[in-house]
Amino acid sequence: MSAPESDVFKVEQVQVEGGIIAIGTINRPNKMNALNQDVMASIRAFTTWAESNDEVRCVVFTGASPLEPEEGKRAKPNSFVAGADISEFVGKGSHEIRPIFSDNGVEYIWRLSKPTIAMVDGFALGGGCEVACSCDMRIASSRSKFGTPEINLGLIPGFGGTQRLASLVGYGKTMEMIMTGEMIDAHEAMKIGMVNHVVEADELREFTMNIASIIASKSSHTLGVAKKTIRSALDMGITAGIAIEADAFAKLFDTEDKEIGVNAFLNREKAEWKHR
Repeated sequence: MSAPESDVFKVEQVQVEGGIIAIGTINRPNKMNALNQDVMASIRAFTTWAESNDEVRCVVFTGASPLEPEEGKRAKPNSFVAGADISEFVGKGSHEIRPIFSDNGVEYIWRLSKPTIAMVDGFALGGGCEVACSCDMRIASSRSKFGTPEINLGLIPGFGGTQRLASLVGYGKTMEMIMTGEMIDAHEAMKIGMVNHVVEADELREFTMNIASIIASKSSHTLGVAKKTIRSALDMGITAGIAIEADAFAKLFDTEDKEIGVNAFLNREKAEWKHR
């Protein structure tokens, strides 16, 4: 099955050792890549495809670069996702908005069993911050800014931001960000644990793809077990998570990839994984 694309969402497949890195680009540069229902439908289709495609080893999410400005007009700033498309909120009540937010693309990203990376260049605000937080890792350009300004609309984050942000940066900083609506820069985001790495904009893709390629070279089965096990601590707490980890660790000793990896290490050879 070919990768699903649309006018508002582009897909690139990069062949690497071990499989494919799938790059999904939110493509509404004239709207600073704001999320609307078409984008959400595209994300759901893309993540469903990526989950079912055994060749996909790692998934990267990013936003389209700004378009060249018309003569006499100022260029729009770089944006990962500047937020939700607020025009879709006008006149909506809870009975209309609840199903839209209950079945959203951000949850599809969160539920992917494969490793995910947010490649952030520019504004990641509101829903954009939530898209980034739904990924396993975040790599940002030095000109990026993060924030949850929903409070200024009389709202709170609605794509899981109150929960995922707290797990990343802690209770106090989450309260500050959500209750003030103020932005933080990329270096502050890395300082508080929201972002893994900050690099210059012209180095962002190469740096991100290098990490994605390293991940793609590992055993896909073991990666899936690692992700599921790490997530268990978020869902159940550390005590239950440690028990789950112990069980998952033991079961890996019954896999071919464990034997391949151990023997390759002892023989100083490169591991040729059974589960690519």
